[in-house]
Amino acid sequence: MFLEPLTPAEDGALPGPLLTELTALYASNHAFFALSGDFPDPYDIRAEQVARALADELAVPGAQVLLARSEGRLVAVAVTLDQHPVRADDPDPWIGLLLVDARVQRAGWGRRAARAVEERFRAAGRTGVRLAVLANNPKGAAFWAALGYEVIDRRDDLGAGRPCTVLRKPL
Repeated sequence: MFLEPLTPAEDGALPGPLLTELTALYASNHAFFALSGDFPDPYDIRAEQVARALADELAVPGAQVLLARSEGRLVAVAVTLDQHPVRADDPDPWIGLLLVDARVQRAGWGRRAARAVEERFRAAGRTGVRLAVLANNPKGAAFWAALGYEVIDRRDDLGAGRPCTVLRKPL
């Protein structure tokens, strides 16, 4: 598996085949999006919605969307931030999203993608990484805890005001 940064065209558009892959990955995760409320209908996620969501992610300074591929197949997407977009007292980079294709979940791709993201941050000289898990997502919290992340705070997320648990892992 390897990670590659998502690079839209100059006009911000994504190539059609890539957008189709990304939409299929997002749409496979209707259970997560039912929890998050990020899409109006988690059972009908459309390409234009995914393109808009990714453009919004990339509009944040220091954000990257990383595509995790295995044998050419898109298996996961990670959104990372070089720093918290608001809190200047937060020295760590963030994982804003790790989404594994539901059709291949429980096969280790999430762990591999998380470790690859951590390694990118470690190689850049970072000493820790943070993320927030929705309070209504105990499976997500268990996943990150199994990877060594520890709870450091509880607060609402910036975008939608949803209750979250903030976790951190030293690198």
